Amino acid sequence: MADSPEQFRGKSRLPRFAEPLRYDLLLRPDLAACTFSGSAAVAVAVSAPTRFLVLNAAELSVDGSSIRFQDLAPTEVVQFEEDEILVMGFQQELPVGEGVLTMNFTGTLNDQMRGFYRSKYEYKGESKNMAVTQFEAADARRCFPCWDEPAFKAKFKLTLQVPSELVALSNMPVVKDTVHGPLKTVYYEESPLMSTYLIAIVVGLFDYIESSTLEGTKVRVYTQVGMTSQGKFALDVGVKSLDLYKDYFATPYPLPKLDMIAIPDFAAGAMENYGLVTYRESALLYDEKLSSASNKQQVAITVAHELAHQWFGNLVTMEWWTHLWLNEGFASWVSYLAVESIFPEWNNWTQFLDETTSGLRLDALAESHPIEVKVNHVSEIGAIFDSISYDKGASVIRMLQSYLGAERFQKALASYIKKYAYSNAKTEDLWAVLEEETGEPVKDLMTTWTKQQGYPVIYAKLNGQDLELEQAQFLSDGSSGPCMWIVPMTSCCGSYDVNKKFLLKDKTDKIHIKDFAASQIADRGQNFWIKLNIDQTGFYRVKYDDELAAGLENAVKTKKLSLMDMIGIVEDSYALSVACKQTLTSLLRLLNAYRHESDYTVLSHVTSVCLGVDKISADATPDLSRDIKQLLIKLLLLAAKRVGWDPKDGESHLDAMLRSLLLIALVKLGHDETINEGIRRFHIFLEDRKSSLLPPDNRKAAYLAVMRTVSTSSRAGYDALLKIYRETSEAQEKSRILGSLPSCQDKDIVVEALNLMLTDEVRNQDAHDVLRGVSLEGREVAWAWLKENWDHVLKTWPSSQLVSMFVNYIVSPFTSEEKAAEVSEFFATRVKPSFERALKQSLERVRISARWIKSIKREPNLARTVHQLLLQEV
Repeated sequence: MADSPEQFRGKSRLPRFAEPLRYDLLLRPDLAACTFSGSAAVAVAVSAPTRFLVLNAAELSVDGSSIRFQDLAPTEVVQFEEDEILVMGFQQELPVGEGVLTMNFTGTLNDQMRGFYRSKYEYKGESKNMAVTQFEAADARRCFPCWDEPAFKAKFKLTLQVPSELVALSNMPVVKDTVHGPLKTVYYEESPLMSTYLIAIVVGLFDYIESSTLEGTKVRVYTQVGMTSQGKFALDVGVKSLDLYKDYFATPYPLPKLDMIAIPDFAAGAMENYGLVTYRESALLYDEKLSSASNKQQVAITVAHELAHQWFGNLVTMEWWTHLWLNEGFASWVSYLAVESIFPEWNNWTQFLDETTSGLRLDALAESHPIEVKVNHVSEIGAIFDSISYDKGASVIRMLQSYLGAERFQKALASYIKKYAYSNAKTEDLWAVLEEETGEPVKDLMTTWTKQQGYPVIYAKLNGQDLELEQAQFLSDGSSGPCMWIVPMTSCCGSYDVNKKFLLKDKTDKIHIKDFAASQIADRGQNFWIKLNIDQTGFYRVKYDDELAAGLENAVKTKKLSLMDMIGIVEDSYALSVACKQTLTSLLRLLNAYRHESDYTVLSHVTSVCLGVDKISADATPDLSRDIKQLLIKLLLLAAKRVGWDPKDGESHLDAMLRSLLLIALVKLGHDETINEGIRRFHIFLEDRKSSLLPPDNRKAAYLAVMRTVSTSSRAGYDALLKIYRETSEAQEKSRILGSLPSCQDKDIVVEALNLMLTDEVRNQDAHDVLRGVSLEGREVAWAWLKENWDHVLKTWPSSQLVSMFVNYIVSPFTSEEKAAEVSEFFATRVKPSFERALKQSLERVRISARWIKSIKREPNLARTVHQLLLQEV
């Protein structure tokens, strides 16, 4: 066993006795046959005695007879498919030092949006294939045999043989190409040291537009032929982002060029391949006439995120997937910094709280995971590309920056990038540099946030002139874990000028308020309030005692608080209500204090909470559900009337976003006037697609309104939307329609919308648009549909992220213990590591809802409060 290939099976990492230094790769994709062939010559450094070479290969046919190391042929060649490794055994021990490994191989251009795959596009009415790569996390091995782990950095020299009329792109610029009749050979410059997951190849028909950074780096956006005008916005953001990051990280952009390209079939939102960033079309293309304000913002954030990776991820790369958050958390955080600088009028840091909220919601599950998660097998990597790595990661970085101060933080980051450029780093390496640069106990502080899952809720209680604090792990199921954190606390009293910062290191602590707010505590009148976690920079929740909560509710009404604090208060209150730590009755009272709010950033959180309350009340208190809907409508109506249906000349970007947000919410809550107006405008739009009565920002609301009237016997609205879907080539418009079709209250129509995903009409990447649109009335049929089509779903959407999405969107909306048991039973014999975490999290959400419903049913004053609030003057 010790001397056989078997010894390398079942390991999470490759052995370190041989490492690649440089790859020379030739690839020949055949776009008609959907296959490819290739050859590799890899300079390998053998550092310890071995007669084996072990590297990764998956779904490749390696020609064993072509393998040579120097002039040695292996005596055994074994591919272990389940381990995705290729083991070559030689007659005698290999000499220590450098040698060249050569081999030939073939593979399939698959349709699974990973590895080397094909994507369909139309050119002059004809369907064509393009060849595309997506290698993160561990799919370079599906294109060529390689040491497919981030720490095995090497230089890459690529050569492609492709049809001569096509554009062939890779990470580096083209050195030369030679044409031989129908084929051309394209030679690329050698890359600097980089990880395999960042290699990229795209072959197809494209146009491009280009610009340059201040340093003279050429930046291009490639699109399908005739669509380059839709790439202008991303190009502009891209150039500005590169200029900004060069200064922020105090390091020039590392490569000679940067290309960004839109791919029709793409599993993620985008991928930061070094020098050739790939995007799904809706994340890169922006059309003034067809895209909404929120699409525009999404493109800006996505471009800024991917380009941040060129430094944080590509130049300095995580040592192993355990440290994925270093890549994703940082790119998420710094993308907001870039967009705030480019578009200050978007109030982007306030919108960052969307990320924090999504991290806090997921991390309140017992089935969450720490930011740093142990990865034992390659199949587990996909499951950690989630809201913890991205959103919690970004939020704890914001918390640390706020604690250390922006300037000190930036200087330390620049030192980190310089120190680890062209190599790999672990989380501890970053803490060490930050500690060295700032003299603060960064490692001790941050380890409590990255090595253990969850976060605390801080209980705040006023006792005389002391504020008593106690921390406990916050979980949405109402229980409390044993963990403790070092919490960077901030507090202010009656005014933002009167504030205090400190670290909460123990389970309990006490602040003497008179030490920093003597006059405020002495005069505890009507306008007295204390707010902890100023501007929500900390990743924790706060539960105030009744006196403090009443003071903050009054501060919300009288607009004494910052936008970020207005958001924090409503989000904490909603989370505490879900966990049955406060009543739904008190949450509704608090929501009512926001009825004069007109700011988009605050109202986006208020509407999200309103829709959550609407959903739970439908199951918890069906008799009161209609009145609760009316109350929630009343809350949003003032702001909705202010923005109306028609855009105003010169209105702000945020008002355009607000209009869309409120109209959609009012339609979902069943507001007849909004629904009827949406339908009226839709019919005008059907006759004239250029009508100014239904601009892109308002279409989703109108489409949802139309679907509320559709049934099996009256399906004209469904058919009309499907017709628009078939006629548009615009990805964002297609997405709006796919999200509207299953929102119908008629179950048969919901099934029809779900079945669309099984046809060629919907690209596999767009399934999530359909899944997240399913109405409350469609829950049961969606679950029946999933059970019936499970084998097909697993085969068609095999990657962890995609299959997890089906489980999450279809299971999570249920709210009973019985349903949780039924789902568990179905999956008992079908669960796989790729979606096990998503299944456990979804079941936990169902049980949390069931517990919340029981609690709501026991609230004595709910009906009376709802009726009182309904009667209040607006």
